[in-house]
Amino acid sequence: MWYLNKIGIPVVGHIGLKPQSIHTMGGYKVQGRTKLDADAIFNDAQALEEAGAFALLLEGLPMEVAEEITRSIQIPTIGIGSGPHLSGQILVLYDILGADPEFKPRFVRQYINLHETVQTALKSYINDIRTGEFPSEEESVHRTLVEVKRAQS
Repeated sequence: MWYLNKIGIPVVGHIGLKPQSIHTMGGYKVQGRTKLDADAIFNDAQALEEAGAFALLLEGLPMEVAEEITRSIQIPTIGIGSGPHLSGQILVLYDILGADPEFKPRFVRQYINLHETVQTALKSYINDIRTGEFPSEEESVHRTLVEVKRAQS
């Protein structure tokens, strides 16, 4: 990471749960529950700060671990499911919009059931096509190909 910083590329560190590594981490599980694991994560946070990260993403950590990391380093911490005691919060947009009814992590507050809304909209669209209600006269183009060619001349 120090090399990226050296050539002017800012880096955000990412510790705790890393969804891209769930198969090696045993699934979508909170990280840092044991003292040994929490100490290792704490050391990773300090190492990332020392290496030049401008912020840390703390994902799926016990809030006490995330709070201690936030207090002990000078760079901002951004939380995903790591409690309220961080510099900021972030969630995946599709999760808070409820796009996938099969995936709802405990730490996500769903603000709308987008999946249901989309399903309802698509059923209405299909029905309108089947019944001939769509497209309407207003939603149709009325100029003929001959008129278009004349207008282009």
